[in-house]
Amino acid sequence: MRANGTFSVKAFVPTELKPEPAVTTGLPVGVATMEKHFEGEIAGRSATLFTAAYDQQSGVGTYVAMESFEGSLHGRPGAFNFVHSATTSGSDRTAEFFTIVPSSGTGDLAGISGTGGLAVDADGTHRIRLDYELG
Repeated sequence: MRANGTFSVKAFVPTELKPEPAVTTGLPVGVATMEKHFEGEIAGRSATLFTAAYDQQSGVGTYVAMESFEGSLHGRPGAFNFVHSATTSGSDRTAEFFTIVPSSGTGDLAGISGTGGLAVDADGTHRIRLDYELG
């Protein structure tokens, strides 16, 4: 099944977590927590651990995010984890990865598996797509 929705970031909080041992590279590595709210066929909220090597000025970098979602897909309530990452050269998204974490589903979403994707429209609307199965 495919579920589509939009989301907004309600909180983005950088943390003081620093990788050890300290290694200096061309881009700084940062960690943050996020809260997102979802609407549409995907409705609910998520708590996210977000890690990135990113240059704010040029918009170049890569991120990896682990999300814990609770809400509903097509009206089925439950929770599950998903992970996603992408790279940008400042105006694009490449090397995208998105998967639902196996065995993470609860409630009516127990047994969920699948993939998905994220996109940002020209007007700034954030979109999510899940291609999933319930097993």
